[in-house]
Amino acid sequence: MNVNHNAALEVHHLPGLEHRTLAGARDGLKSFEVWRQTIAPHAATPVHRHDCEEVIVIFSGEGVCHVEGREHTFKADDTLVIPANVVHQICNTGDTDLNIMATLAMSPVQVETGEGTPLPLPWDHRPA
Repeated sequence: MNVNHNAALEVHHLPGLEHRTLAGARDGLKSFEVWRQTIAPHAATPVHRHDCEEVIVIFSGEGVCHVEGREHTFKADDTLVIPANVVHQICNTGDTDLNIMATLAMSPVQVETGEGTPLPLPWDHRPA
């Protein structure tokens, strides 16, 4: 049993994106991870995919999720449900931060670019 104090967790950065892994492989989880991310205004995640389902809860902000050539708009208090192996990108279309929490059905999450090249993440914690 762990109690993770979220404000004390390590913060990682990609351009326009701040990330905290709330729970995952470092906690001994083997089947899912929970992430908290803030995406800056007009920034986006990389185009990517992973071999697991993902559920994203939108706490604040607005944006679009690009999935297989389609654009899905969302706003605060919406939930995105993304199937495994679907190429997608989350984009903040607003003028304020986009705050989300994602649960992914894999730990550690192995991410690839849209073309299938491994995409290492600065927060990837693989067990030794």
